[in-house]
Amino acid sequence: MKRIAIIGGGISGLSAAFALEEHRRAGIPVQYVLYEASPHLGGVVVTEQVQGCVVEAGPDSFLTEKRWAADLCRRLGLGDQLIGSNDSARKTYILINGRLVGIPDGLTFMVPTRLVATALSPLFSLRTKMRIAGEWLRRPGEASTDETVAAFVERHYGPEMVERLADPLLAGVYGGDASCLSMRAVLPRFVEMEHKHGSLGRAILAARKSSQSSPVPPLFTSLKGGMQKMVDTLVANLDSSSLRRSLAVGKIQSENSGWTVSAGGQADRYDGAILAVPAATASKLLCSQQPDLASELRGIQYTSSATVAMIYDQDVRQSLPRGFGFLVPRSEGKRMLACTFVHNKFPNRAPDGRALIRCFLGGSRDEPILELADDEILRLVREELRLILRLTSEPLFTRVYKWRGVMAQYNVGHLERLERVERLRRQVPGLSLAGNGYRGIGVSDCVRSGQEAAEQVVANAGLAPALRHTD
Repeated sequence: MKRIAIIGGGISGLSAAFALEEHRRAGIPVQYVLYEASPHLGGVVVTEQVQGCVVEAGPDSFLTEKRWAADLCRRLGLGDQLIGSNDSARKTYILINGRLVGIPDGLTFMVPTRLVATALSPLFSLRTKMRIAGEWLRRPGEASTDETVAAFVERHYGPEMVERLADPLLAGVYGGDASCLSMRAVLPRFVEMEHKHGSLGRAILAARKSSQSSPVPPLFTSLKGGMQKMVDTLVANLDSSSLRRSLAVGKIQSENSGWTVSAGGQADRYDGAILAVPAATASKLLCSQQPDLASELRGIQYTSSATVAMIYDQDVRQSLPRGFGFLVPRSEGKRMLACTFVHNKFPNRAPDGRALIRCFLGGSRDEPILELADDEILRLVREELRLILRLTSEPLFTRVYKWRGVMAQYNVGHLERLERVERLRRQVPGLSLAGNGYRGIGVSDCVRSGQEAAEQVVANAGLAPALRHTD
């Protein structure tokens, strides 16, 4: 019987545990023990039910095109609980000079595909609109080296597109800065489009033509009762005696073709170890025995975030703009990064008589926000909503969630760093890494990461893989 230690009980660690549980049920001689420092499993995936509203403390969904999370939900028996976003109501605004301006129709991330709609939009200046039109004439090619998202977008559309779209979008998703994040690590599909087509606009249209016969799926997928349903069901499908909550791992040692894990004054032996923790935490655990690997992991940076959820009455719901919410460029001088009108984004997130709003702060531009008291964060959010939405009503419910060091930053050179990490990892028998610090920060990416880590330790332990879900 091979024993595997999983360190970290977020969605990556739970996905790894479930993959090993499936192997065990299939007759593979494997056992696992999962260590989680906090009493809560699931990491940032937390859902509250308040006044008939589904309030998400962390991620509220995953990208539909990344199928790993949805596939996992179906294997857990949650297929009938999957819901898509209300894309018929999907409209996003950008705060420009203190007022909300709608993103023009046909925009895919920062790529305009409907020139008339873009030309008529007040979002861009005449100079940028001319750059957009000229971008359709670009010839195929590619950058010789990795570059920032800001540099890539500016080459195609100019600096205003970076300021008003690319940077606020990345701040909302990654909590990052377009002038630091790696284009090849964050948006590889667009790099491929540039290489093949030159023009991103032409590339998007070509992709649409090739998939015209297929129905367009919703952009986002979630669960009817909230994202924590996935966590709760995962936990219910694991061996409860193998889950060690509120038990921080203090030390791990590789010796005699195995691992010794020390936690709570006790040391246990394992045949393999999955580190499903932030890269900085993995670095600390590995620094004494694998200093080179630890050094590379330490170079992966993280930012923090704060989420503010508020419930309002029917009058506020009727007064809010239609759509999913708005993004805030840093040039606007606000501390808020983005705001989501949750009751519009997904069905059944709030009763008809309630408005559910989530505001996002922090990221690379405002790490100190987490040092403020909850009531101070709430005060500044309400003040900014008053200025932006003229929203002065008292909320019926408020909650502030703080997440420290949870958003990995894929800065320029990230993919090269991952190659070095993988080369060094392979030199350490029985070690696997999982989490959002490597090849994707979303829920679905974390599911895939955990599953792949489980497959690695099974293979390293000399056990025939009976199941595969990462193809």
